[in-house]
Amino acid sequence: MTAFRAIPLPNVNLIAAYSIFIASYTVFALGKFPGLKIDRPGAAIIGAVAMVAFKIVRPGEALHFIDFSTLVLLFSMMLIVGNLHLVGFFEWNVDLILRRLNPNHLLPVVVFASGLFSAFFVNDIVCLVMVPFVLAITRRMKLAPTPYLLAVATGSNVGSVATITGNPQNMLIGSFSGIRYRDFLLHLGPVAVGGIFLDWAVLHWLYMRKRPAAPAYEALDLPVLDLSRLAKPAVVVMVVMVGFLIGVPPAMMAALGAAALLISRTTDPGKLYKEVDWGLLVFFVGLFLIVGGAQNAGIVSRLMALVRHWNLQRLDVFTVVVALLSNVVSNVPAVMLLKSLVPGFAAPHTAWLVLAMASTLAGNLTITGSVANIIVIESAKPDVHIGFWDYFRLGIPVTLLTLLLGLGWLALVR
Repeated sequence: MTAFRAIPLPNVNLIAAYSIFIASYTVFALGKFPGLKIDRPGAAIIGAVAMVAFKIVRPGEALHFIDFSTLVLLFSMMLIVGNLHLVGFFEWNVDLILRRLNPNHLLPVVVFASGLFSAFFVNDIVCLVMVPFVLAITRRMKLAPTPYLLAVATGSNVGSVATITGNPQNMLIGSFSGIRYRDFLLHLGPVAVGGIFLDWAVLHWLYMRKRPAAPAYEALDLPVLDLSRLAKPAVVVMVVMVGFLIGVPPAMMAALGAAALLISRTTDPGKLYKEVDWGLLVFFVGLFLIVGGAQNAGIVSRLMALVRHWNLQRLDVFTVVVALLSNVVSNVPAVMLLKSLVPGFAAPHTAWLVLAMASTLAGNLTITGSVANIIVIESAKPDVHIGFWDYFRLGIPVTLLTLLLGLGWLALVR
């Protein structure tokens, strides 16, 4: 992505830039603008338009601030995962596993399935798929659904740290850093695996220690999977994953896979487009322009100057700063702010990996820490209500333990 320096702006424009930036990040932190029905995507678009309207971002340079490889990768992965969802791939796999396991193994199955799927597919979409399935299973087995829903949220966050395609902030980091897919996986894959075990251990300690054995599992009345419909998506996904691992640029490889899946005589494109989170794409476009305007106005450089005396070159300090900022403004906006700082580190490769690790794992601290958490909580309503403290009592130990694991591992292998 092209680097931009601050440009001289009249005082009125400079005040406007600060106002737009602060208002936008307030919405990113709170989830909505106080007193108005403006959500994060809405705030991103309003902020982007305001940055252009006040000539903080010139129309001619607006496209230069947008990282199209990130957008293409995110959109393409949504289409690929959406296609798998439509043919019942995820439901079939989980049900297949459950048919062959002891009912008391439901919790680890949910944790590991959520983590495994999220390691290679966008975790937000995995959560959308897993929540109704978990609700149906727990209802059939007469189990309290809360531990299993929390397993979906935390497991998907931890698993998604493994790869560039695991979550939106990793896609950003993959694009900005130039780190290859295989390199990313080799460094952060072990963190994801170890983190999943820690997540399972904490969930078991909090919810399962004194629980009686689960009743026998009755298979759900799921639609029979048409294996002929699954053949093409499965082949495409395998080819895409091989392309990632051998070094093909992720955006290009994912786009080729998505294009191949759109060539179909059976899949209705309209249904596939409904699987795309258009709000998230809009959020990214707006955020690129807001941060671009902040760069032009010198806001980003001033913010970075404030934190340089904290010795962020130390991995432990940088991890704490990233984790805190990710919980204040959410992980994607945090990565957008910190991306300008990382290239100046003595070891930028390690710093990019720490940024990916900390911003992702910090998302488990609170409900609003990541979009995946919000998806799980909102998708479970009105059947299940999970409050702030219900989540926080799990989020604290999971976040601290996984961050310590990630920091220790990256300090060891850097």
